[in-house]
Amino acid sequence: MNWITAKRALLTGVAASCMVLAAPAVQAAGMEVAGVKLDDTAHVANTELKLNGAGIRYKAIFKVYVAALYLTSKKATVPDVLASQGPRRVTIVMLRDLSNEEFGRGFMSGIQQNTEKSEKMKLTGQFLRFGELFASVPELKKGDVMVLDWIPSVGSVVSLNGKRMGEPYPDIAFNNALLRIWLGESPVDKSLKKAMLGETEERSNFR
Repeated sequence: MNWITAKRALLTGVAASCMVLAAPAVQAAGMEVAGVKLDDTAHVANTELKLNGAGIRYKAIFKVYVAALYLTSKKATVPDVLASQGPRRVTIVMLRDLSNEEFGRGFMSGIQQNTEKSEKMKLTGQFLRFGELFASVPELKKGDVMVLDWIPSVGSVVSLNGKRMGEPYPDIAFNNALLRIWLGESPVDKSLKKAMLGETEERSNFR
């Protein structure tokens, strides 16, 4: 092999190596839902979570928000999600302005319709405190980001635009009640439920 041939072979090898090194960066770029960019991973309590699925909450014909579910490993069924160990995260990104009353009413209605009476009795104090939380925010604006984290040994932590709201809600049953807003038998949006469970037919919402 002469010097020119060897040089070409070296350059080809370097170029190929660069392409291999660049591939993970493309894969880690995440996805986009209704113009909202979502990361493939999230870090909660020093644990890396994977994007399980994400979609759009519609009310009539209007897009209200994007919701994304992050778990330690991907789950395809509601029982598996609710039984999942370790941290969890639901990220909500507003697609339109909404009053605190309207947003809070949607949350509390979702809880009421998907939580058994006996469980509601046990968690009454936490539900009341959660309902009061919305009164502290006059309005949710387009682009606002609400994050609901479950942190083992701490509880459910709510934050808005990076600012923590109130004290944690300690019971895992409360976090499961929150998840059933979107994943319960009577979810706020059936297509969003499928999307958060990662069903492939809902990928049409990703754009």
